[in-house]
Amino acid sequence: MSTYAIINGAFVAEEAAKILVSDLAVQRGYGIFDYFRITANRPGFLDDHLDRFYHSAAFMHLPVAEDRAQLKQLITGLIEKNNLPDAGIRLTLTGGYSDNGYTPAQPNLLITQSPFIFDAGAFHKGLRLITHDYQRQLPEVKTIDYLQAIYLQPQLKARGADDVLYHQQGALRECPRANFFIVTKQGEILTPASNILKGITRKKILAYTDLPVREADLQLQDLDDAAEAFISSTTKEAMPVLQIDGKPVGDGRPGKITTEIFTRLLTARRHQ
Repeated sequence: MSTYAIINGAFVAEEAAKILVSDLAVQRGYGIFDYFRITANRPGFLDDHLDRFYHSAAFMHLPVAEDRAQLKQLITGLIEKNNLPDAGIRLTLTGGYSDNGYTPAQPNLLITQSPFIFDAGAFHKGLRLITHDYQRQLPEVKTIDYLQAIYLQPQLKARGADDVLYHQQGALRECPRANFFIVTKQGEILTPASNILKGITRKKILAYTDLPVREADLQLQDLDDAAEAFISSTTKEAMPVLQIDGKPVGDGRPGKITTEIFTRLLTARRHQ
């Protein structure tokens, strides 16, 4: 069965979905996107994701032709047409067909959907990270620029790691597709405060008023005293980090607080 996509408001078979090579997304990597999950045909935290999408678009001087109501209508139509009850939907807004290959033009809006089955069992495997000194450009915007993360893939493989944790001259930042948290030995939950993309799942965790969670300026040396660490993202919820640069975090197993947050996030997604 063919999967459908949307290009500038028109439904097309995914294999026929095309944009021209003159688009700035192709020529210069200029564009933004957002991604959210649908579970049992229900979008997860859609308004939060649309808030970020419109914020990113405005920051990057990319006008969105569709207002929020129109965009929601398109998303609903795509969900109905594709009949993929558990999936991910990606909104991509490109730089448009530039006359000189440098100046933004009228953006192209692409909406695609692909199957996604959340693997709750992966939680117990946890993640191994390596650190890397790097600061993303325009970190508060969800751009399509993942050059550094993709460039580092061979290094990850060579070191037996799952992902990279960025820092800027020792100041902890984020992972390429996730936010980062530590749990101190005193039970406080901390996440880097600045120069990061503030994720939707991160936002939900920070809203837990009954937990000692807050933003903070964290340094590499704070990893040495962490009792637990985890990442948060739309596709991972909360995933324990068991090792960083070859050193175990805490006792090298998923911690109690990380497990609690993971359980809460799963419950929130089922009932949102």
